[in-house]
Amino acid sequence: MNLNQVTVAVTDVPRAIAFYQRLGLKLIVESLPDYARFVCPDGLASFSLSREAHVAAGSTLIYFECEELEAEVARLQGKGVAFEQLPQDQPWLWREAYLRDPDGNRICLYHAGENRLNPPWRLPD
Repeated sequence: MNLNQVTVAVTDVPRAIAFYQRLGLKLIVESLPDYARFVCPDGLASFSLSREAHVAAGSTLIYFECEELEAEVARLQGKGVAFEQLPQDQPWLWREAYLRDPDGNRICLYHAGENRLNPPWRLPD
């Protein structure tokens, strides 16, 4: 089994499209006003948006892995993207930065390297 796609609820799909394109995702399906889908610039996963009447801010947390986290944060800041937390090392051996999309969905940009799939505390196979 392989994860193919994650769909996130938003109240305004065109507004969310503009935001996620600014993050660097490539729009591949646009079915306004209800739906859009992107591919991530690195990797094979897709990411979609679905229009909902109400979205509870903070109810979703999306993780995007970045090989060059500091450079990615600087690139996005240069495009006017505001961060709630700049890159910080975490006790679980990831380096993370946090921001929110226009509906308040939380987004974590992170770098974990080998620790993403193989942390020291990983359970045996």
